[in-house]
Amino acid sequence: MRGETLVAKTATCPKCKRTRTLKRLPPNFKCADIICDFCGYLAQVKAQRVSDVNTLPDRVLGAAWGPTRDRIDSAIYFPLFLVLVEKQGKAASVWYLAADLQPPEMYVPRNALSARAKRTGWRGFLYDLRYVKDAFVRIS
Repeated sequence: MRGETLVAKTATCPKCKRTRTLKRLPPNFKCADIICDFCGYLAQVKAQRVSDVNTLPDRVLGAAWGPTRDRIDSAIYFPLFLVLVEKQGKAASVWYLAADLQPPEMYVPRNALSARAKRTGWRGFLYDLRYVKDAFVRIS
């Protein structure tokens, strides 16, 4: 939620180039977190606490694998904003990866949750950023 708020406050819409038009979507909206209220641009936002906000991590937790897999199978990718927050919370950076620069290999399914888990059978995924680190653009 903090990552989405930071992107909405600091980022310009990559499609229409307007400022202050990115808005948070309701929780649990499938595969997207923000929308441009002018042009309808959709994007995913992921946030992670790190030691160094200037260095991209190798992996970031994704969300639900099922809807993401269905979109990958249909060649539908959402752009990714990655918010890195220093562990002490004093510094943050925002990075952007365009949809057309995302290979399917960067999406790695995780094991389904066990029978003892609250959401038995739910399956998430990881973004493996080692494939695309050079394609990210730092925007703040």
